[in-house]
Amino acid sequence: MYLRQYFKAAHRAISEGYPLKGYFVWSFMDNFEWSYGYNRRFGLVYIDYQTQQRLPKASFDWYRQCIKQNRVV
Repeated sequence: MYLRQYFKAAHRAISEGYPLKGYFVWSFMDNFEWSYGYNRRFGLVYIDYQTQQRLPKASFDWYRQCIKQNRVV
């Protein structure tokens, strides 16, 4: 929902004439954040820090569909 709301706001800004050229997702994978350490997870891919296993989150698949369809789904 977080990304979806940002994408909708970006679309609205573009439709209102603002020169927005794109949007960068904050982080591809969960990582260490200086303010929060390993407690907050912002990535599209979940990292199991114990095993280093990488698991795509629901947001990963959602973002892939947005790109594929060139729209906010």
